[in-house]
Amino acid sequence: MTALLLDVGNSRLKWGVYEDGEIHRTGHIALANIKEKGLSVLTTKLPRKADVVFASNVAGTSFGTRLSGVVGMHCNADVHFARSERRGWGITNSYRQPRLLGVDRWVAMIGAYAELKSACLVVDAGTAVTLDALDRDGNHLGGQIIPGVETMLNSLSTATSDIPEVKASSKPSADDLKMFGRNTAAAVREGAYNAVAGAIDRATKALQSSGYRPKVVLTGGGASRILGALAKEPLHRPNLVLLGLAHMLENDQ
Repeated sequence: MTALLLDVGNSRLKWGVYEDGEIHRTGHIALANIKEKGLSVLTTKLPRKADVVFASNVAGTSFGTRLSGVVGMHCNADVHFARSERRGWGITNSYRQPRLLGVDRWVAMIGAYAELKSACLVVDAGTAVTLDALDRDGNHLGGQIIPGVETMLNSLSTATSDIPEVKASSKPSADDLKMFGRNTAAAVREGAYNAVAGAIDRATKALQSSGYRPKVVLTGGGASRILGALAKEPLHRPNLVLLGLAHMLENDQ
């Protein structure tokens, strides 16, 4: 089976081709680029043939409908969308209304637990940063959602009169004392990194104090910016949602 896997986030779309137990031919494109130029800017990068297309989509129903029609025709394949469930693939959802859990979070947890089969904290660092805790039996303990680094930077320049627009750097300072910026831009940037890293570290400590020994699994477009800022080195899985989709396909329930 050859499957085209799609991870449609808030600001970008990632893809990969899954066959023979491996994901390859991965890539990504900004959603703003698609909205400006149309879906043809995406399909020119995708394979012409697939047996199935399987997607995780948090960009809205309207975009999903358009994507399904165009990509399905391009690949000559049925397009299916993952949905958050009460339980499945070793995971039990903690939400009273399971479908209200973001499907990207659900699929990322499936991907992490399929690999580790142990307690873990799944962190997806993108436009928003989501943190989801699982115990060793795959029970979802709940999660957190905070603004991502770039979202924090943008919000400060919008909500204040004296803070300028600040761009994220490739990574925070490796020197602890340099987290204290000596100009406004550096202070804003280091503060945003520290807020995200601090949230992850605090969540890890809270799980540890409750008797869990979680492994931190980090994914998302902003992951590389905070890798070196965490107290505990995480497992970096850039394509975690794609891995989760692949596991779901291989273990259809």
